[in-house]
Amino acid sequence: MATQIFVNLPVKDLNKSIEFFTKLGFTFNPQFTNENATCMVVSDTIYVMLLVEKFFKTFIKKEICDTSKYTESIICLSAENKAKVDELVSKAVAAGGTTPNPKQDLGFMYGHGFQDLDGHLWEVNWMDMSAAPHP
Repeated sequence: MATQIFVNLPVKDLNKSIEFFTKLGFTFNPQFTNENATCMVVSDTIYVMLLVEKFFKTFIKKEICDTSKYTESIICLSAENKAKVDELVSKAVAAGGTTPNPKQDLGFMYGHGFQDLDGHLWEVNWMDMSAAPHP
């Protein structure tokens, strides 16, 4: 069995977050969805648990990061091509997200990103590994 990853993110309004990510094309596993959390399916091995802040706090001893002031992480997803990068970022902006940084085109690598409704940073990248520089 391949290793799976479950990224856990605190959200202020679960329903708004579900609506936002649904507009980006993601689906949710109803088996792991209730008033406190949902399981967003990114792929067959990657999931994002969106947890209402109060519920998220039951798993931690520290304070939740204030994403209006600080960055706790950058979640990066790969895309099939440059057009798919632009498509996902455009959907995020149309759904209420923002683009804190301009896109980058390095030839062999192309990326752009968005900030979701809770201030979490998401990068979307396409890379041609055969054209990547080698040390």
